[in-house]
Amino acid sequence: MPIIVRLDVELAKRKMSVGEFAERVGLTPANVAVLKNGRAKAVRFSTLDAMCRVLECQPGDLLEWVED
Repeated sequence: MPIIVRLDVELAKRKMSVGEFAERVGLTPANVAVLKNGRAKAVRFSTLDAMCRVLECQPGDLLEWVED
């Protein structure tokens, strides 16, 4: 898939655990793992908004497009 999710990088920068992030965003840790591992097929804008609010970042910090 040409969209890379950089959630692990942003969590590491903030020294935030998956559990804490999941709780603050309103996701299950399992769903955060799906996002982190690049297995998600879609992300709701409301979820992306919550992720950016919690991490104080822009969507482009979390998502990167790469050519196949």
